[in-house]
Amino acid sequence: MHVHAFRPHSTTRLAGRGTEVDHGPVQYTSASFLVGPLIAFGVVGIFVLLLRWTYRRGGSVVARPGRSGRADDYGALVAIASPATYAEGEIVRRTLEDAGVRANLASTLDGPLVLVFPEDADRARAILARA
Repeated sequence: MHVHAFRPHSTTRLAGRGTEVDHGPVQYTSASFLVGPLIAFGVVGIFVLLLRWTYRRGGSVVARPGRSGRADDYGALVAIASPATYAEGEIVRRTLEDAGVRANLASTLDGPLVLVFPEDADRARAILARA
């Protein structure tokens, strides 16, 4: 005697013929029509919450663009060069960085400034005098 595991099947008797067609296991219950829309609304709800968190005012995870400050707004850093353009300032900053001097380029209200730490100021001026 051969025993089969119980698996409910949906069958249809063909009209005019004595054969049945097996449609496979029954997959739906009386509440199955709710599952798809509930999942869709849940996913949309998660996206709404995620986007509200991302784009709320004052709490963005994206950094704000830098603002220009006064020349004395940079704490302990000392201005050693005042190039005419930001591009020239970047060349000066890289020259100092290549020589091993920590340098920053700041966009101030008075134009770009190349800033270094006070202990590096004399060395930076000497490097720029040679360049």
